[in-house]
Amino acid sequence: MNQTPAFDPSIPVLTEVVSEPAAPAQEAAPAPPPAAEQLERRASERWTGEEWSVLERRVTERVLQQLQGRVDFVIEQRVRDAMADAMQRTLDSFTADLRQGLNEALGEIVRQAVTQEIEYLQKP
Repeated sequence: MNQTPAFDPSIPVLTEVVSEPAAPAQEAAPAPPPAAEQLERRASERWTGEEWSVLERRVTERVLQQLQGRVDFVIEQRVRDAMADAMQRTLDSFTADLRQGLNEALGEIVRQAVTQEIEYLQKP
């Protein structure tokens, strides 16, 4: 059988390709300013008043759209809480009135029944 060698001699090895030791690291160049600062500087140097107005309008619209969802949620929660409190007070008041009305009605029914029974017993 024909065995293939462990490596192909026609392909150079790493030590043959890299003959010099790695160059020492160059001194770090000052880091470029962040992209946001670059954009801001470029915009302040080149933009016209109209372009700034357009940007302001777009930012305002985005902020308002984002806030609208939050405001809607907060208002909905507060309305629910207020309605729950109002409904609980109304239910408590209604229950008390109903209880009092039933108590009075039962009292009147019992009074009439007792009166009728006494009249029936007093008849010869």
